[in-house]
Amino acid sequence: MYKYEKVIGLEVHVELSTKSKIFCGCSTEFGGRPNSKCCPICMGMPGTLPVLNRRVLEYAIATGLATGCTIREYSRFDRKNYFYPDLPKSYQTSQLYLPICYEGSLEIEVDGIKKKIGIHEIHMEEDAGKLIHDQDDEFSFIDYNRSGVPLIEIVTKPDMNSKEEVIAFLEKLQLILEYLGVSDCKMQEGSFRADINLSVRKKGQKELGTRTEMKNINSFKAIGRAIDYEAKRQIDLLEKGESIEQETRRWDDANGISLSLRSKINAKDYRYFPDPDLPPLVVDKDWVDEIRKRQPELREEKIQRYMKEFKLPEYDAKILTSSKYLADIFEKTVAISKNPKEVSNWIMIETMRLMRDRQVQVENITFSPENLARLIELVEAGKINRTIAKEIFELIFDEDIDPEVYVKEHQLGVVDDRDLLIKVVQEVIRDFPDSVTDYKSGKDKAFKHLMGQIMKRMKGKANPVLVNELLRSELEEL
Repeated sequence: MYKYEKVIGLEVHVELSTKSKIFCGCSTEFGGRPNSKCCPICMGMPGTLPVLNRRVLEYAIATGLATGCTIREYSRFDRKNYFYPDLPKSYQTSQLYLPICYEGSLEIEVDGIKKKIGIHEIHMEEDAGKLIHDQDDEFSFIDYNRSGVPLIEIVTKPDMNSKEEVIAFLEKLQLILEYLGVSDCKMQEGSFRADINLSVRKKGQKELGTRTEMKNINSFKAIGRAIDYEAKRQIDLLEKGESIEQETRRWDDANGISLSLRSKINAKDYRYFPDPDLPPLVVDKDWVDEIRKRQPELREEKIQRYMKEFKLPEYDAKILTSSKYLADIFEKTVAISKNPKEVSNWIMIETMRLMRDRQVQVENITFSPENLARLIELVEAGKINRTIAKEIFELIFDEDIDPEVYVKEHQLGVVDDRDLLIKVVQEVIRDFPDSVTDYKSGKDKAFKHLMGQIMKRMKGKANPVLVNELLRSELEEL
């Protein structure tokens, strides 16, 4: 295999986070009773006329701007004709000849090496329905709820040569889309999925090999496995003197193999022609400039700002910006507590620990920044110690409780009663004479042991600074 290199291009399908479909007013909400979110327009009934959802065009332009694309001032929709049960119109409304965005790029970094991946185009289109097969393979059912959900398809150039580069590109693209707010990018719900166009060739060879396409893979692990398998399959065929057939294949992740679906169809076979029901799009330059001005701060900009404004280490900044959800929680909490490093620690350590323990995805975090900020303020004011704070944070994470109310109701506040603490200190000194003797002889561990015994009797609620002061004072008097 060392004689060969992979050549990989991607077609990334992204469902947009609009409330209604691309050409009608039906809901795009995921799930629901089958065939309950469709109408004569998205079902392609005769006599119906589609109307473009303006927000779809806006999201496509925003994505193009964020990926360095040129925005086409004049574009149009085309009909892509093919016959398949989940396509009720027997054609898909897409863009072939004049896509809305073209000639962009994203820079990725793998193992410290930066590389620019070209984006050939971004076009708008509608999603198809969904086929549901029964377990005995005797029947297939069709749910048209997804039919007409707006998509953008991001088509790269064949600039990637490894699964690591592919995943780096997809992760960066996914974050851009999330930061833009154009898609939730939930791969498990099919709103972010990729087709992999892969060929192999001998190293040093300029001509591209014959490629295959693996359709709609919706997890990064599956994408990595599919690339490894398909590259090996093609290399094995070439080593045997056999040829690669240009075809579309299905990735079977359960069995770790790709299976042939059909011979690869070229654009001519789809009989593309301009859609007669949709007028051409003329995009006003001033509108594009307005969208550009509204573009949010993306990850790379946030990293630099966090390091400069909040004085955070680069490592912290990268972790906090690895998800828009985490970044939002961080910024909202900092706005209340005014302590960026402390907020960063609670998110990076305790929040991420509980996410792992509870198997919660970051987008499903339910606690409010206000309650996290209140908890941090309680610790900083010395009203609770960190051990108790961590226990309370678990309740905040699970139930979003108000920490101030909880501390008051359960009497968890730090004890500052000098008379009470002196009494406990004296009891411990009396009960552990050997430790007192060791301390007097210069053994520091003995002092820590006495401190531990006091905190144990106070159930961890004593003010440690005050306990330290009182213990030293009592010992000095002996």
